[in-house]
Amino acid sequence: MDWTIFIINIFKKVKHMKNKVLRISISKLNELKFRDRITQLHTLVFRDDNAETSKGNFPWAPFKAMVQKEISDHFRNWRFIILFVIISLACMGTLFATMANGMKVLVADSAENSFFFLNLFTKSDGTLPPFFGFVGFLGPLFGISLGFDAISSEQQRGTLSRVMAQPVPRDSILNAKFLAGIIVISVMFFTLSFLVLGSGLIAVGIPPTAEEFMRIMVYTVLSIVYVSFWLNLAILFSVRFKQSATSALLGIAVWLFFTIFYPLIANIFIKAYEPSKFASPRAIYFYEKLKFYLLQIMPNELFDGITSAILVPSVRSLGPLSMEQLQGAIPSSLPLGQSIMLVWPQFTGLLSLTLLCFLLSYIIFMKREIRSRG
Repeated sequence: MDWTIFIINIFKKVKHMKNKVLRISISKLNELKFRDRITQLHTLVFRDDNAETSKGNFPWAPFKAMVQKEISDHFRNWRFIILFVIISLACMGTLFATMANGMKVLVADSAENSFFFLNLFTKSDGTLPPFFGFVGFLGPLFGISLGFDAISSEQQRGTLSRVMAQPVPRDSILNAKFLAGIIVISVMFFTLSFLVLGSGLIAVGIPPTAEEFMRIMVYTVLSIVYVSFWLNLAILFSVRFKQSATSALLGIAVWLFFTIFYPLIANIFIKAYEPSKFASPRAIYFYEKLKFYLLQIMPNELFDGITSAILVPSVRSLGPLSMEQLQGAIPSSLPLGQSIMLVWPQFTGLLSLTLLCFLLSYIIFMKREIRSRG
């Protein structure tokens, strides 16, 4: 009996040792796999740009060189410099005019809603439009100026076929131009936003709250997306048409159509369905909904809706509301998360238009035949 118990204990210890060895082996194997993944990630991030790329890898070094070249061309281009100076002077002019003449109004509004720095973007003394008004009006022109000759000018000079003759993927050319334009737009808008924040900090001597700072950053990112739509639209025209002048005229024509002519056409159509004075509240509500949805087709209207909800926390709805929805509502400021949810349909619509223009540009450029001038 004692020998039986002794043998059983030995078998238990052997089984326990086997399980322990197996667990140690599995942990060592997982550690080796983790180290291998870390090594691969390190190699991917810190690879040598001058090293030759293997057959299945993306050529990052040529793509990086193309992006740097496009950014350098933008910053040294007089067209970019002139537009950047015009937009900066317009935005700073309305800011300083508001701070000089309407400081009491800003302080009074800030005492009510405690958002002084947001008022710098939305308020004006009446002599000039507010800051976001200049961004919404001049931003499309800036995006069009960056992209209307992105491909057509390269083809006219004969440099596009030379680049295509190099061992570089065709889509890298379009991707580099788009990424460079996004970087230039981001630099400009973040510079303007921080200039406004710095001016307000100098004026009142109090830093912005975390809520104000986050709202301004979100507004800046959304402004970049808005201008990127016009950049992609201009690149699409540049890919489709061989003459840069044609691309520029079409881009400006689309901007003028949505800014001036489409609201006139929409108002004519809306007036045909205008209810009478004795119409029911339900009929008036559906009329306002129709007017709201017709105006949402315009990209600038989408951007205005996003701006009003992000920079004015007291905005609780962008469309018409029924009496049932208004009943019991408490007038107060929304948190940033609720404001983002409020403008999410407008943001996704604007982002979808941007991606659609880029997708069409990509498809046309990839199927386009590139020949040298000779």
